[in-house]
Amino acid sequence: MKIMIIGATGMAGSAITAQALTQGHTVTAIGRSTEKLAKLTPNDHLTTVAKDAFALTKADLTAVDVVVDAMATPPAKAYLHVDLATKLVAMLRDTTAPRLVFILGAGSLKTGADQHLLVDDIAADPANAAFVAIPQNQLKELTFLRTVDDVNWVGISPVADFHAGPAVPAHLGTDDLYVNDQGISATNSGTMAVAVLNEVTQPAHHQIRFTVANQ
Repeated sequence: MKIMIIGATGMAGSAITAQALTQGHTVTAIGRSTEKLAKLTPNDHLTTVAKDAFALTKADLTAVDVVVDAMATPPAKAYLHVDLATKLVAMLRDTTAPRLVFILGAGSLKTGADQHLLVDDIAADPANAAFVAIPQNQLKELTFLRTVDDVNWVGISPVADFHAGPAVPAHLGTDDLYVNDQGISATNSGTMAVAVLNEVTQPAHHQIRFTVANQ
């Protein structure tokens, strides 16, 4: 398959890029930094493009089978998560291809006996003030996507602790925050990458968000 990965040099994006190449897919890696793109492991099936995601055209998108939005932002520009999602959707209204895969946040997951959103817990801790705009805007992104019924999209969220690490056996869920038997709620970047490629190659979700966690 031909896969475009936006934010291919970030934690999630680079893991997804590596997994896609391991499986023999053709990857177009989009990133803003030529220097960071150059650090991706060379591969005959990899093309790197130093380009702002907002400069992508419909022709760019329709040249591939799948577009993965793994863009990361600084907290001060967290609104770009919403802006990019709306741009991609707007360019692909009333289409079935390419498929859009959005890497979302954990803040929109439900937790506790009252099933409140995790983002509420994040916002309640003053120590998180510097970055809380990111999960808040990723919640807005998901809220927008849930209104979209004429584009082929899927969203995938990690759980509370999303960090770099190898693929391990995974638990898939829907809207509840998963905590394992050891009381840990974590997703490795490798675990996320495997889940993304599984969904890309064997679609099981449509116009919905699902979650992936380390077991």
